[in-house]
Amino acid sequence: MMDQLSSVRKVSTIVADTGEISEIKFYQPHDVTTNASLILRAVRASKYDDLVHASIIWACTKSRKKEQQVEYAIEYLTVSLGVEILKYVPGSISTAIDARFSYDIENSILQARRFVTLYNNFGVTNKRILIKLAATWQGICAASKLEQEGIRCNLTLLFSFAQARACAEAGVYLISLFVGRILDWHITNTSIKKYTAMSDPGVMFGRKIYEYYKKYGYQTIVMCASFRNIEEITELAGCDRLTIPPHLLKELSETEGDVTCKLFYNMAQRERPICMTESEFLWQHNQNLMAVEKLLEGIRFFNIDQIQLKKIIFNLI
Repeated sequence: MMDQLSSVRKVSTIVADTGEISEIKFYQPHDVTTNASLILRAVRASKYDDLVHASIIWACTKSRKKEQQVEYAIEYLTVSLGVEILKYVPGSISTAIDARFSYDIENSILQARRFVTLYNNFGVTNKRILIKLAATWQGICAASKLEQEGIRCNLTLLFSFAQARACAEAGVYLISLFVGRILDWHITNTSIKKYTAMSDPGVMFGRKIYEYYKKYGYQTIVMCASFRNIEEITELAGCDRLTIPPHLLKELSETEGDVTCKLFYNMAQRERPICMTESEFLWQHNQNLMAVEKLLEGIRFFNIDQIQLKKIIFNLI
C-alpha cells in the first residue's frame, strides 16, 4: 500500500520547511523555503563553517565598516546556503528579506535585488528564486514592483483574507498561509480547545483562500504551511503547494493509506472585484485580531533570530 506522503505528492507540490541538506536529500521535495531561523540553525552547525568563512571573506572585500560587513556576510551566506540546497531540489528556493524591512518598501526591493544578483552570479536563474517578504501592505507593494522586474515573490505570514486578496491583486507569485499558527491562536484565545481536521480554523482558512483564488482566476499559488499534525495536511490535499516540516514528512512517509484530493475547483470563473486600496486593506486586516497579532509576532520572532545571527557573525569578523 502507498504511504500518505507519496499519495499527497500526487495532488500537491511538496515543499520542505528546512535548511538541512540531509533532510532535503532524504525527502526529495520540489522546493525549499528558508528564513532567518533556519539560517541561524545552519550557522550554529559546524558542518557549514566553510560557507560562513567564505561569506565573511567576501564581505570584508565589500566594506571596511564592521557593521556593513556583517550585513553583507549574512546576505552572502544566505544565498550560499540557498545555492547548496538547490543542488538537491528541482524547483526553487525561497529566500527571506530581513524582518527589519517588513514595513520598508525601498529597502525590501534593494535587498531583494542584491539577493538575486548574488544568485545570478552563482549561475542560478530567476526562475529558481523566490524572494520571501512579510505580507504587510509595504511587503505586498514591494513584491508588486519586484514581480514587474521579473523577480518572483513569496508573501509569508499570511493570516487574513485582506492579506490574501491584496497579494492576488498585486500579482505576486505565491503566498504562504500559516495553518498551524491560526490553530494555535484559536486554542489559546477561544473557549474551544480541540478541533477536528475539518473544523480546524487554519484548514478552513486555507480552503477559503484556495477557492477564492480559483473562483476569480488569480494565478497566485496558494501554499499552506506551519502544520501542527498530518491531519491538517491531508485535509488540504490538492492545495497548490504544501510546506511540511521534516518531522511531519517523516510521519506521512511512515503512515500507510491513500489520501483523497480535498481541494479542487471546477466551476466557471467570475469577474474579479475592484482592487483594494491601502486604507481598505488596513481596515479589513485590522478587524481580524488573530491576523494582527500573528503577523506582528511572526515579524518579531524572525527579527530576534536575525539579531542572534548578526551577533554570531559580528564576533567572527
